[in-house]
This record gives sequence, structure tokens and C-alpha cells, in this order.
Amino acid sequence: MAEQDRYGSHLSPQHPTNPIPDQPSVNVGNIPSPKGSGAEQDRFGGWFGGKKDRFGSHFAARPSNPVTAVGLLQSTVLPSFGLHSGLAVIAYGASRAADRAEGKDWLWPSGQVINAWWSAIGTRVVNDGLSLSQAWSTITYPEKLLLGGVSAWGIRLFYHIASRSVARGKDDARYTAAKKDPGFWNKAFFSMFLPEAVVQTLIALPFTLPFRAPVANAQASPLPPYAELFHGLAVFLFSSGFALEVLADAQLDAHREKSSDLNREGVWSVVRHPNYLGDAYVHASFPMLLYSAGILHPLALIGPVANYAFLRFVGGDKENEASQAERYQRENPLKFQQLQEYRREKNSFWPKLQELGNPWHWAVLGAGAAGVALEMGARRLLK
Repeated sequence: MAEQDRYGSHLSPQHPTNPIPDQPSVNVGNIPSPKGSGAEQDRFGGWFGGKKDRFGSHFAARPSNPVTAVGLLQSTVLPSFGLHSGLAVIAYGASRAADRAEGKDWLWPSGQVINAWWSAIGTRVVNDGLSLSQAWSTITYPEKLLLGGVSAWGIRLFYHIASRSVARGKDDARYTAAKKDPGFWNKAFFSMFLPEAVVQTLIALPFTLPFRAPVANAQASPLPPYAELFHGLAVFLFSSGFALEVLADAQLDAHREKSSDLNREGVWSVVRHPNYLGDAYVHASFPMLLYSAGILHPLALIGPVANYAFLRFVGGDKENEASQAERYQRENPLKFQQLQEYRREKNSFWPKLQELGNPWHWAVLGAGAAGVALEMGARRLLK
């Protein structure tokens, strides 16, 4: 048995839990498949159709990428920022024309999904001359799962934000107050839209680095022991977070239809901002998935950290509660009193230990376990 190189193929295709058939070599653009006996694996590619890693070849045919800090800046960070800042310009123009600053909220999930797909598929179609099907075939199973997770998160959140905005028929209350400043729109791009483009660039690192700099990712992260366990934990974390977001938004919408009181039921009885907690879980799952596949670059850890910092201290619960407190104190003293009580009883973001007895806490964990079972079943069907 020939030795397996570190970045090519970790496990045999005859592995009893994951048989992967050999695949023919592929040409990328004008890059020919290297010739060889088939006994040894190419250092980074799995070109020869030998033994594959646990989900397929660690890399399908892809051009090499610089692995230095400058190379990563050029290949990943700057193109990503260019995309997000360009989308921010478009969103700013549309928002200013409509006099609705919430256009930047529409861009938050959609811009990140666009960046993920552009990095994974678009760059290969445009730069390498591949067809869509060929570009898709260069992506390994963990990368497809990553792309699917980002898409599910972003599309759901975009639909929720857009449908709520359309139903409301006017700008979000947070921005209505800010627009009282006569110079708001002249400053909004540099004070709101562009800074969020920077944050989105950082948050997107876990789902842009693997596609734009695959060699650097594999060099930084060998396939870990208990890879299957970490893969399952990543799916569990994503499924729990996604379920928490869905439940939080659905329960809040249902509550608003029947009552004007502050909602403290359902998953809102666990923490004051279950939707933001779910979002943090989702983004934390992406680096763990990369780690389980042996393609985690340390820079990808910036993504969930930046997302958490933004949710906690910039545009998430801090901004939301400040706006709520101001409006309720002025317009609805009873609701303001309920908010004060809610703050005393429940944590803003992380559940208290006593929430272990909350049935909604276990319902979310059950959803996470169900997600693991579904993914395992789907993976077996795809073999």
C-alpha cells in the first residue's frame, strides 16, 4: 500500500463507513493533470485517483494558492472586502432612494451567501473556465455541507427580514430615530454601510478561506483524531442554532398577532435574545466543520468571534434593547416595566444554569440531535 500524503487522502475508499469510488482526474483551465504511475499521491491534490479522504479527495483539481499572510490577504481578504463593499454601495444607493436605511439589514445575510457561492463556484467558472457542474465537482462533501449551511442560514434570515420589512411598510424604528439628523444620509455610508462590509468580510472567513486558499487551509490543519465526532458536533451545533433562530422568530411573530405585551414565552423564556444566540451557534459550527475535515485555517476562527462581538456589542442585543428601552419608556410604560423585569429574570445572551430545567432548552437540543441523525442518513444515501 502506497503511503498517503498529508494533504491528499487520509483514509481508504474501502473504509467500511464511507466507501468512496475512485474518480478520474480533471483538468482545470489549462492546467493538465500530472502524469504518474498511480502509486503515489500528488502532494496536494489526489490527482491519480488513489485513496481518498473520508469524504472524497481532500482537494479536487484546483489552482495553487499562496499560503503566506500576504498571499491570503490578496487571495481571500481583499477580494472578499471588495465584494462586500461593492454590495454595500448598491444597498446604500437603494436605501437612500427609498429613504429606508434597513436596506443594510437585507444585505447582511444575502451578501454573505453571495460571497460564499462566488468563492466556491463563481471564481472557478469565471477564472478557471469551468462549467457549473465541473466547478461543483471540485468541492468536497464537507465543503458542500458548509455551503449548504451558509445558504440555509442566509436565505431564511433574508426572507424573515424582507417579509417583516414589507409587512411593516416603513423603516425600522431604530433608523427612523437616527434619520432625524438632517445629515444622516450623507454620513450613513461611512458610518453604517461600509463598517458592516468590513464586519461581513471577517465573518465570512470560514466560508471563503476554504475555497480561495485550500492549500493554506490543509497545511494549517491536519485531519484530527475523532474527526467523525467533531463532524457530528458541528452538525449538532448548526442544527441547534438554526432551530433556535426559527423558533424565536416564529414565536415572536405569533405573539405579536395576539398581544402587545413583551414576549417571554417559548424560547424567549430561555434568554432575552434567543435569535442572536442561535445565530452565534450557527456561525460557530462552521470552523468546527472545517476542523473535522482537516481544512481549518486559524484565521477562520475570526469569523464566529467577529459575529459574536457584533451581535453582543454593536448591532445586536445592545442596539436592540437600547432602542426598545427608549421607545417603551416614551410610548408604553407598561411594556417598559416588563422589559425591566425581563432583564432581572433572564440573561441577555447566554442561558443561566437554571435554564437546564427549561423544556424549551431541551427542545432546541433535541432539534440539534435530529439534525445529526438526518445528516448521517443523507450522507449514507449519497455514498
